[in-house]
Amino acid sequence: MQIDVLLYPGFDELDAIAPFEVLMNAASRGAPFEVRLVAAPATGEIVAAHGLRLRCDAKLGSGPRPDLIVVPGGGWIDGSAAGARAEVNRGEIPALLAEYHRAGVTIAAVCTGAMLLSAAGILGGRAAITHHGAIDDLAAAGANVVRARVVDDGDVITAGGVTSGLDLSLWLVERFAAPAIALAVEQQMEYERRGVVWRPSPTSSKQAPASAELRR
Repeated sequence: MQIDVLLYPGFDELDAIAPFEVLMNAASRGAPFEVRLVAAPATGEIVAAHGLRLRCDAKLGSGPRPDLIVVPGGGWIDGSAAGARAEVNRGEIPALLAEYHRAGVTIAAVCTGAMLLSAAGILGGRAAITHHGAIDDLAAAGANVVRARVVDDGDVITAGGVTSGLDLSLWLVERFAAPAIALAVEQQMEYERRGVVWRPSPTSSKQAPASAELRR
């Protein structure tokens, strides 16, 4: 399973690096994951929200088509010159995410990364969550807000603010590899998962997330 973790100028460090570490730890324990960092709009050095500088040699949209993309947030709420809001205005990342989603790629977002998915037209009428400071924006854009730590709506998976990226990525390990591997990584990293993972019940409608079941 090919998993791309997206980096862009102004992304929140923990939103991307925490899932990357979880997924790499899972791969080392037998999860069938090939994990890489991809950049947009360009490769080379990327400066994150708190000044971390990273080099990324692969570009979003290059190489083999991934099975899953993890999209971090950052810079949406404070309207930073670099970050999710700036990337929404620029348009390249939302366009690529929309193209990938149409091709059957599962998209996961941490924090205000959900707003990039929203700009891609992916979250209209879909169950989703984001950082608490952007929930009104998410609802105004047409998503069905579900106040859970992680919201799994099938081919779209979103999580709340910052540290929820740990819970999202551990859920990805459980869903796409094995619960035993997720538990082993959780113990290795000395982290205890928080909150719940929301998934629609077999009889629930996409338009009525309140009827869905909550699963740990």
